[in-house]
Amino acid sequence: MLATALAMVLIGAAFVAGMMFVLWLLHLRFGNASMVDPGWAYGLAILALTYAVMGPGYLLRRWLFVGMAVIWGVRLGTYLLFRIVGKPEEGRYQQLRREWRKNLALKFLLFFEFQAVLDVFLSLPFLLASLNSDPVVRPAEYAGLALWLIAITGETVADAQLAAFKRDRSVPGSVCERGLWNFSRHPNYFFEWLIWVGWAVFALASPYGWLALSCPLLMLYFLFRVTGIPATEAQALRSKGEAYRRYQQTTSAFVPWVKKSI
Repeated sequence: MLATALAMVLIGAAFVAGMMFVLWLLHLRFGNASMVDPGWAYGLAILALTYAVMGPGYLLRRWLFVGMAVIWGVRLGTYLLFRIVGKPEEGRYQQLRREWRKNLALKFLLFFEFQAVLDVFLSLPFLLASLNSDPVVRPAEYAGLALWLIAITGETVADAQLAAFKRDRSVPGSVCERGLWNFSRHPNYFFEWLIWVGWAVFALASPYGWLALSCPLLMLYFLFRVTGIPATEAQALRSKGEAYRRYQQTTSAFVPWVKKSI
């Protein structure tokens, strides 16, 4: 079983690393590193599909999780892709260029391939489920599926509300406080994290499923300490200034909650 799992991971990793290399080459051609974001989402869907095809586990379970992963990956990846097509490179990647200064091509290659490594690690719930040959879908798996449905609906709504705001806003530099964004500064990140919780719960029914709990924990770390909230809010403060600072004072950073008064 270990040899099978290792072969699945290596083949899946080769697919995703190859895709990220192609995206890196395209980023050199167009001068836009933002394309790494849809690549990251598509990469997880590719890994889940690879595991579902190669895995020896129960067929229904394999296609349940691959359905969740592909729907999530295609939706998020396509949303991110349309957000960058025909537009300048996102501010956070422009900031990286200013900070890195030298050897940008190599540093961005490492950055793109790090996303492939991250995809492989975060695909652990799919790997564990694909190896589970139990012919009974357990309550934890149904609970994980239900949580995923709630989370992907919330993320889709949050993304749609933000996109609508960007299309018709009348005041440059204003802050979106529509719908879910009135209760959280990052409702898309909150529901994204909840998706990972759902996948971890789904994997709990599989042997060694507890290992999948590391994935939502790692996502939480990245959202709060690395590429999520810190980078997004730094860019928002640069572009929106005092309006965003007031938004920070009144609105929950992550979990949707009632506004504070100032």
